[in-house]
Amino acid sequence: MSDDAKKPAFNLNMHTARLLMREPFFAALSRRIDKTSTTAIPTAGVRINPDRLQFEMMYNPEFMGSLQDEHKLGVLMHEFYHIVLEHVTSRKPEEGISRLDNVSMDLAINGLPEMKNKLPNEKNPGPMMPSGEPMKGCIPGEDRFAHLPAGKSYEWYKAKLKEEAEEKKGEGGEGGEGEGEGGEGGGIGDADSFDSHDAFGEVDGASREIAQERLKEALKQAAQEAEKSNNWGSVSHDMRKKIMDSISSKVDWRKVLRYFVRTSQRADKRSTPRRLNKRYPRIHPGKRVRRQAKIAISIDQSGSVDDGMLAMFFAELNKLSDIAEFTVIPFDSVVGEDKIYVWKKGQSRAWERVMCGGTNFDPPTKYVNERDFDGHLVLTDMCAPKPIKSRCQRMWMTTSAYASRPYFQTNERVIAVD
Repeated sequence: MSDDAKKPAFNLNMHTARLLMREPFFAALSRRIDKTSTTAIPTAGVRINPDRLQFEMMYNPEFMGSLQDEHKLGVLMHEFYHIVLEHVTSRKPEEGISRLDNVSMDLAINGLPEMKNKLPNEKNPGPMMPSGEPMKGCIPGEDRFAHLPAGKSYEWYKAKLKEEAEEKKGEGGEGGEGEGEGGEGGGIGDADSFDSHDAFGEVDGASREIAQERLKEALKQAAQEAEKSNNWGSVSHDMRKKIMDSISSKVDWRKVLRYFVRTSQRADKRSTPRRLNKRYPRIHPGKRVRRQAKIAISIDQSGSVDDGMLAMFFAELNKLSDIAEFTVIPFDSVVGEDKIYVWKKGQSRAWERVMCGGTNFDPPTKYVNERDFDGHLVLTDMCAPKPIKSRCQRMWMTTSAYASRPYFQTNERVIAVD
């Protein structure tokens, strides 16, 4: 048996802590991103896992194992930056990823000052690829991109390369870097794009929205760790500012509410014929996922909860009823069991007040715990003692005034609706 046959496959999870030792921000972010070994792609790439709706880095173990440590680190940072810069979510073109998008996204990342000398380049190329060419990243100021400046956005590089391709085509050329359509992502073998972008957007818009919220939370936690230790590693000042701005933007409570409903949904999976990705068939299994959610909505009917708050909340629930069924549970110091009703999918309802007493969160929590619910929303002024533990995920909806000065402390999410 040869030495290669005896050697175990490269496991990236066994090396990330060592590789990211001097990169606290990326180390913190890495702990929140799944890493999956696969031979279905030639190099590495990131995506939103369609089943778990979590960000995932996929890598070819032979490819990653062949890299020098400095290049392994560069690949990790490169892939994480695709996530940080929202190339996988909000900035991904609706029509799909083209070769032009691939190259433009990579140029935007590889030109960052913290990426200098961390990727295979002309002076220090990577391993030989199946094409017979040494692996190199597309880097502003080098090789075919020597004329391009560093530090520009993905959209800037895309516009510039498209303009150059059109000029070349007008002169009788073949389109240069602008060639390529739709989902034909460029891999390392093309000598165009450093990694595989094919699976960036293989989820629907709602799933992408869930992943976007999870990304924001992961970025927030990683940034807080870096701030607390006063050590961001090599992350530049400009990039720190972009990251901090992205996590400190005002929360849209309507998006958070939709996110809560969708993450409470249980997957009902069934096998079904489905068109497979011919290029990477093992990445996308032939299954369809139907999702249904049963949400309990406990509405505090005490006199301190104003009518405006109730009206605002009901207006959004009318929209959310398109995707889920709600059980509305009026309560004050007790649950009004004779006033509980099921809000069916697609129904529209006007807001109403049916009770007006004190506040106790234990009765509605007990009611929900004893039944089969996926999530529990509580609309309240928070003016009561801390309740018992909820068996399903629970979120609190209140006003900004009550959210900033709650009667009790909780690790559960508290969202202001005004």
